[in-house]
Amino acid sequence: MASFLEHHLWFSLLLLMPISATAQNVSRGESLMAEDDMSSWKSTSGEFAFGFQHIENGNYLLTIYFNKIPERTIIWSANGKTPVERGSKVQLTVDGRLVLTDLTGKEVWNPDTAGAAIAYASMLDSGNFVLAGPDSFPLWESFDHPTDTLLPTQILNPRNKLSAHYSDKNYSTGRYELAMQSDGNLVLYTTAFPFESANSVYWSTQPVGSSLQVEFNRSGNIIYLTAKNRSIIYMLSSSASSMQDLYQRVTLEFDGFLRHYVYPKSSSSNNKSWSMHWSTPLFNSPNDCMITDETGSGACDCGFNSYCSLGNDQRPTCLCPQGYVPLDRNDLTKGCKQSFLSQNCDDPNQEVDLYDLVEMEYTDWPYFDYEHHQGVRLQWCREACMRDCFCTVAIFRNGECWKKKNPLTNGRMAPDIEGKALIKIRRGNSTLKPEDTDSKKKVHSTSVFVVSVLLCSSVFLNFLLQLGTFLLVFIFGYHKTKMDQTGPVMPSTNLQIFSYKELEKATQGFKDELGRGAFATVHKGVLAYENKICVAVKKLDNMVSGGDKEFRTEVNAIGQTNHRNLVKLLGFCNEDQHRLLVYEFISNGCLAGFLFKNPKPSWYRRMQIAFGIARGLFYLHEECTTQIIHCDIKPQNILLDDSFTARISDFGLAKILKADQTRTTTAIRGTRGYVAPEWFKSLPITMKMKNYTS
Repeated sequence: MASFLEHHLWFSLLLLMPISATAQNVSRGESLMAEDDMSSWKSTSGEFAFGFQHIENGNYLLTIYFNKIPERTIIWSANGKTPVERGSKVQLTVDGRLVLTDLTGKEVWNPDTAGAAIAYASMLDSGNFVLAGPDSFPLWESFDHPTDTLLPTQILNPRNKLSAHYSDKNYSTGRYELAMQSDGNLVLYTTAFPFESANSVYWSTQPVGSSLQVEFNRSGNIIYLTAKNRSIIYMLSSSASSMQDLYQRVTLEFDGFLRHYVYPKSSSSNNKSWSMHWSTPLFNSPNDCMITDETGSGACDCGFNSYCSLGNDQRPTCLCPQGYVPLDRNDLTKGCKQSFLSQNCDDPNQEVDLYDLVEMEYTDWPYFDYEHHQGVRLQWCREACMRDCFCTVAIFRNGECWKKKNPLTNGRMAPDIEGKALIKIRRGNSTLKPEDTDSKKKVHSTSVFVVSVLLCSSVFLNFLLQLGTFLLVFIFGYHKTKMDQTGPVMPSTNLQIFSYKELEKATQGFKDELGRGAFATVHKGVLAYENKICVAVKKLDNMVSGGDKEFRTEVNAIGQTNHRNLVKLLGFCNEDQHRLLVYEFISNGCLAGFLFKNPKPSWYRRMQIAFGIARGLFYLHEECTTQIIHCDIKPQNILLDDSFTARISDFGLAKILKADQTRTTTAIRGTRGYVAPEWFKSLPITMKMKNYTS
């Protein structure tokens, strides 16, 4: 106790003393430039420096940092919210002001000295940067205006606070603060980000009386004491080992945890127990994911639809559950978004088989359940969530079931959490691909901008001619490299020409049969490209009279079509006696299987499918350059993609009409029962007959 009292007496006298004449003072007119040479104003020992540090995006911060360690760890910054560019300057002006200006000369930061002129500045060996008046007493000091870090001999009182950075690379104010309340309660609390006002407390020492302060002393102790008689209430951190050969700091980090770090001053230090990096052997605020409140705040605030989990280094990290992806991959605290189509609430019972529940042990989203059931079994909880279109997660624990809906808050995973979470996801390949969506949006936005500009330009026509030439070169070059030189492209349709061996390899010897018809068998395959494209390969294996004509019709006609309600033809093989067509793979099968299974699809879903078929037929009949009669529209020839959009398939029995040809005769094509009666009477084909047949 005597050593503590001696230290407190010394510290009190230090506060009343003028700045030492031995300090390396900065005179009026001196300045520092934001450059790569790391010029700075150093302390007498050289252990601390005041100067610019280069951060990401080519910007600079005006900082105080540890100068004798390779990391040059920052302990204070002036302009975390507004980094400046290379060439910016900080200067102690001739009229006694310390000013940070950017390249344009705009003032970015200056300390408040209450209008008093600064005589000189000094970087002290304690890590405190001080601005002194003519009488050498401090006008302003960094110790009274901390950012996220405390150093030995620094005090935290009700007039100041620590504010965490937004992230490890973003030095603007983040979501957490440490402050001393007027009632003596030392608290960690979240802020109402992006504002700095207090939101909710997630750790505290509890009120113990007024006029208190926290002091970080030279012995490495973080003590909680009264400001008047400096009697110790209790210690937050204490060390039995010597701290004289160690650098120390207490930092409120961007994840919301307060940590006490030490770093050996040299490898030959008397204290051999520490390695040459920042270690946290002493005080840490509780570093788990359990510190939360009902607003979704707390340490490791991971945002909506995500959860907090401790990594191998015992630091919390934000993760997305299965079926969800980050809103921003560079900032996981922004939360996650659903990556699949939600359950249809018009008739959720009809879509139960399209979804599944995946189990996550030791996981919970503890707040905002909209239904709570007791005395139930796990299977009951699963079925209740599956048949509820609002239910995105069910929590089951000790015979109790809680239903949750988006957005989920306060997610956490820890070994001491009982029960499990049941996450609803869509089965199969029905997940959306946000990367593809984002890239398509970017391409679309760029295209709209470019076209808008070019339409207003007199060189638009010339640009189109040059663009056409470029696209031809690009297309042929692309297919040559990306498709691994599998064969040439048919110029009139841009269809890939495959060899029989390539398709035999893609289908593993035509192993996986998807369906069989009168003229062909369809097999599933995977093309050996970088992105492993799934395809459906239609093999015309029962060639009869007219079969070759069917093949030529399908290649020439379908290759020129392009509509969201048609199955896309990617390529073909016409080698010796082999006739094969390569289509995009449609994952949800045909309409026949969808309509007649149990449970039956909702009427809303049926109407959407019917509209899609109608749009596809209208395109074939009215909008194609070469008009097409399908002649065999039936449930087996309507496929459903990932989003259950109708896609018309099987043009093998189609009859092509030229734009000016409205009456013609042909042989009977199609399936009896789906064909207009005129086909059987050899009557001329009219538009009315065409619409009926399709």
